[in-house]
Amino acid sequence: GELKMNLKGKCEHCNIIKIFFSREESPEQEEFLPHKSDGGKPPQFTDFEGKTSFGMSVFNLSNAIMGSGILGLSYAMSNTGIILFLILLTCIAVMSSYSVHLLLRSAGVVGIRAYEQLGKRAFGHPGKILAALVITMHNIGGKLDEWFLNGNYLIIIVSILIILPLALMRQLGYLGYTSGFSLTCMVFFLISVIYKKFNIPCPFDGFTNHTAENISIDGECEAKYFTMNQQTAYTVPILAFAFVCHPEVLPIYTELRNPTKRRMQAIANVSILGMFVMYLLTAIFGYLTFYCKHSELLHTYSKVDPLDTLILCVRVAVLVAVTLTVPVVLFPIRRALLQLLFPDKPFHWVRHISIALCLLFVVNLLVICVPNIRDIFGIIGATSAPSLIFILPGLFYIRIVSSEPLNSRPKIQAACFTALGFIFMSMSMTFITLDWVYGENRSGGGH
Repeated sequence: GELKMNLKGKCEHCNIIKIFFSREESPEQEEFLPHKSDGGKPPQFTDFEGKTSFGMSVFNLSNAIMGSGILGLSYAMSNTGIILFLILLTCIAVMSSYSVHLLLRSAGVVGIRAYEQLGKRAFGHPGKILAALVITMHNIGGKLDEWFLNGNYLIIIVSILIILPLALMRQLGYLGYTSGFSLTCMVFFLISVIYKKFNIPCPFDGFTNHTAENISIDGECEAKYFTMNQQTAYTVPILAFAFVCHPEVLPIYTELRNPTKRRMQAIANVSILGMFVMYLLTAIFGYLTFYCKHSELLHTYSKVDPLDTLILCVRVAVLVAVTLTVPVVLFPIRRALLQLLFPDKPFHWVRHISIALCLLFVVNLLVICVPNIRDIFGIIGATSAPSLIFILPGLFYIRIVSSEPLNSRPKIQAACFTALGFIFMSMSMTFITLDWVYGENRSGGGH
């Protein structure tokens, strides 16, 4: 019996050694730390196994990135020129991918599945509250600007018949199909923009519509490669915010089949690259169609021919695409509220449905009853977007990843990245202030 106990102790000792060395050799396996079980129901954020495929995850993250700000990118190109626009768009896409890397690295070190919990780990309970508030206000503000386009009755009908059923999905992976359809609608929009480039002459002398002659400025139909004017600087925040998807990264990571940092980073890179191509082609062909500074592309097409069947179909497709984006964006808001109010509670359908109903009710109420809410959420977007893209991921990395000293190159890069976020925030607030002072909308669209 004594020999048996000694052998048993040695075997346990060997198992501990094996576990230690296996973690050293494959750090990818410790992304999500195991949660201790007390015999009760598991928390609502860890009570299911990730089953979402790579492709569906790409659809969801791409749908989260995509916004109606794509309609203003040709205007942005008119203020920068083709080459400068390409340089800026490339730099910002790379920075967005790096930002996701910081977020995943921080999450992998401590095994946390939620953006808000990273805030708590880095800065305590105030950090958790700050992260949840930033996510909630940014996503609600973004939808107020993009979603409701055709009157109050349509708002309510679309909310009840389309958005609410999709928003009640328990897992984000189920929305991969609607996200794929949303992206298909935007591809149709892109193809139409390319087609119209070769269908609409410049100047617009061949059109009898009296508004068409006012679209081009003095017959200006020559592309510019580099342009610098007083509105060029406004393009930088527009492009920076065009890749906001960070609140959805960790929920998608959680539901991913065989989750690893490398696999999730690949999903982010594919999604960002896809949106980069779509943004660039839309901006180039929209710009080469009109060459002038009109902030909303679809409105410009309507000025050429208000009864154009193709453009009418495109407007419907864009409306459908943006509508199907709403449930994906509402998901991290509900998650943030659950993290704040019921962090240790098991999943419950009554709580799940109640929060979805409350969110849609609040958003509808704001849109219908507060006509000037856009200016209020303009400020919120100018502060929350750089926080989600630059500031919080950088700070999380600096505070959470303790294996690297503060003077190491990764920590210095993260610090510079955070400082860049404060610069973007200052620029955005300055531009909004100038808009209010001069009574103009200088930004020309955004994410």
